[in-house]
Order: sequence, then C-alpha cells, then structure tokens
Amino acid sequence: MNQSEAIKIIKYPHVTEKTSMLITKNNTLTFIVDNKANKSKIKQAVETLYNVKVDKVNVLICKDGKKAYVRLSKEYSAPELASKIGIM
Repeated sequence: MNQSEAIKIIKYPHVTEKTSMLITKNNTLTFIVDNKANKSKIKQAVETLYNVKVDKVNVLICKDGKKAYVRLSKEYSAPELASKIGIM
C-alpha cells in the first residue's frame, strides 16, 4: 500500500478522554476511517503511514463515521506516536 491510498483510508485521529486513556493503558490509538475500509486495509494503512506494527484492529460504526481502535505491538509506544502526530 502506498502513502496516498493510506491517507484516503485514515481520515484523522479521534481524541476524547476515553481514547486518551486507551492510549496510555492499552497502547491503542483511535482513528476515524473511510466507511468502505475493512480491518486489514486499516491495519496496512496505519503501518504504512506511521511505520509501526499493528497487533489488532477493532471497528465501530457510529454517528461520527467509522471508528477504528488500533492496538500497536508491544515494541511500539502509542503515547510516543500520539505525541509525534500531535494528539497528546
């Protein structure tokens, strides 16, 4: 997957109090993603955009759009990535 495809899938990070807790406790980031994207496409897009390894992706459809909860591998730090992309 190339950068332009990944940018089309991952719209923007979703930040709330709950997602901030998930970043520190579960090593999980939350993104609003394209409605047509599936878990494997979301995983590939996050790995391409941020140069990390993803363990698990959970998807939730809500009024904001499609939300993806992306858990990073243990060797990568979600708080560090969150500060790098400017959400913490």
